[in-house]
Amino acid sequence: MHRKHRIYIFVLGWTVLLLTSCGIKKSINDHPDVSMYNADIPKKKTVNDSTFVAGDNFITKNSQGLWELYVEGDPLQRGMLTGSLSQDLFHYQEKVFLSKVEELVPSKFKQSLLRKFLAWYNRKMYLHIPEEYKTEIYGLSRYASSEFNHIASPYLRVLYLHGAHDIGHALQDLALVGCTSFAAWGNKTEDGSLIIGRNFDFYAGDDFAKEKIVAFINPTEGHKFMSVTWGGMIGVVSGMNEKGLTVTINAGKSDIPLVAKTPISIVTREILQYAENIEEAIAIAKKRKVFVSESIFVGSAADKKAILIEVSPDNFGVYEVENTNTLICSNHFQSNAYKNDKNNQERILESHSKYRFDRMTELLDEHPEVTPEIAVDILRNKDGLNDKKIGYGNERALNQLLAHHAIVFKPEQRLVWVSTNPYQLGAFVTFDLNKVFDDEEPKKDFVLNEEELRIKKDTFLYTQAYKDYEKYRVMKRDIQKKINDNGDISPQTIRDFINSNSYNWEVYSIIGTYYYQKKYYLAALEAFQEAAKLEITTVPDKEYVEKYIEKSKRKISR
Repeated sequence: MHRKHRIYIFVLGWTVLLLTSCGIKKSINDHPDVSMYNADIPKKKTVNDSTFVAGDNFITKNSQGLWELYVEGDPLQRGMLTGSLSQDLFHYQEKVFLSKVEELVPSKFKQSLLRKFLAWYNRKMYLHIPEEYKTEIYGLSRYASSEFNHIASPYLRVLYLHGAHDIGHALQDLALVGCTSFAAWGNKTEDGSLIIGRNFDFYAGDDFAKEKIVAFINPTEGHKFMSVTWGGMIGVVSGMNEKGLTVTINAGKSDIPLVAKTPISIVTREILQYAENIEEAIAIAKKRKVFVSESIFVGSAADKKAILIEVSPDNFGVYEVENTNTLICSNHFQSNAYKNDKNNQERILESHSKYRFDRMTELLDEHPEVTPEIAVDILRNKDGLNDKKIGYGNERALNQLLAHHAIVFKPEQRLVWVSTNPYQLGAFVTFDLNKVFDDEEPKKDFVLNEEELRIKKDTFLYTQAYKDYEKYRVMKRDIQKKINDNGDISPQTIRDFINSNSYNWEVYSIIGTYYYQKKYYLAALEAFQEAAKLEITTVPDKEYVEKYIEKSKRKISR
């Protein structure tokens, strides 16, 4: 059965059950007790059109287009200050995300079913999120947009959105989270200290990645930390704390879970705020119940190395490398705990995870000593194994040209480099956590980054190939829409489309699909055969191409 059909039946079946279920009442009525906190916060003041201040807290847009947010206080204060300072970004991000949902589910009736399903599905999430973070989310939700109150109350809506990453990749097994990470230390780096690099290839549309926030949080309890985030998000997908402990996440292969528990970004937030070393990070991860499979990549200045914590609803593993100073992670598990896991074996055999893992290995082997600049070059690499041209945007590449962000850490020095738009191609802006979190260090003009340590833009931005790729992305959307609408595509448009990204198998597969739909079976066969010669992303994609080669041949032979 096709994956989309399985998901539809799953949602519909559970929706029927929830219509008579009273199990959601407690979750809908649950709110954190905030009576112990002072809800008074400094009033937001406007310094200019991109800088806002509230007491010692502020948000400003730097010269490279990243928002820099600094917030301190107890959970309620942090939530309210974050909401107040980033309210416009919060509203923008919520609109981008939820409008996308409405675009995918245009029917008002189906939207109603979906809302009821999500209320039922998330009915136990509140039991698995620490009160501290529910309080912070509650404070944040006070500044949510009223535009989407028909979906859920602001607090529940923001709470549920923290599980969107988990729900998305569990229900659809998204290839949109094909992240790749690595660490190097000891004799594998220029100065012997730990370096970590990662691409966060979560894609929810171009608009979703436009307004990135680099948040610096100074909580009343736990460690100060930074993370790369977006409006309305307190969870962590990439971050480092003042002790030099880092966390990033890589999605694994999951069964469709029956109930939401702790969102993975909340688990990593807790690790970042309360762990100083690998042992403490493992202990925190062990005590939380998750509802999807995920690799938590943990780097530690204290331990001078990195490890993987591999979590799923029914299993837990820790992976450490032996006799080597490099650790690589894509989207499959490596610990003994998952050696016989069928989902993991399927991910290795059928997805592009192993290919990216091997490509990362190849690139690290080419560099005897890694530096931050070399780490960025590796994360930006667009080719396949043995430098093969596989087309721009191919999910087998480390740089799939869709990343929300890329990031490089030097934990022992408390340095972090964050990419800027577009994708990983813009400059990498540098932050020194020693200075950011030094109470004696003045935050001059609300600027937290270190301009002299910035890594330059990728020269690919200035090439014709980049212009062609951007043209390809637009044409791809337009052509797929015409195929869906059974429209006509001119021969010149087809030629332009092929020329825009001629090494990418998907170009020929899309054209083949169009020709087959129009009953031009010989042209379809030629297009699919051309696709088959190139680097096809996954086993299901390869099977699709092979199926249409055979179907086209049968049509021609009649």
